[in-house]
Amino acid sequence: MGSDNRRADRVAEAIREEVATFLAEEAKDPRISRLTTVTGAQVTRDLRHAKVFVSVMGSDAERTQTFEGLASVAGHLRSRVGRALHLRLAPAITFVADESIARAARIETLLSQIKDGRPSDGDVDD
Repeated sequence: MGSDNRRADRVAEAIREEVATFLAEEAKDPRISRLTTVTGAQVTRDLRHAKVFVSVMGSDAERTQTFEGLASVAGHLRSRVGRALHLRLAPAITFVADESIARAARIETLLSQIKDGRPSDGDVDD
């Protein structure tokens, strides 16, 4: 059982790398923002499904367009991953928003404002 989890982890990491390389070097869909970062991947133990976590910097409209573009290239990525990893059955890929980078940037901004003595955007004067 332990070896199955390690294999799934290795496959997930390989998928993360393959998708990141594709997005950085080969993605042609204009909907996919250049400010898209692949932050991780999870694969089911049977290797049939993969969740790829991505962070997209930009407006809500840019994020929406990027996820539409990612959904449209998911089939291509599935076959590419299957060939690259020599898998008999390539996992179905779904993209999931990873908001951790945006949250970290927001926290950094708030901490900077506190340090500088400036009120934050959310402060309400009574």
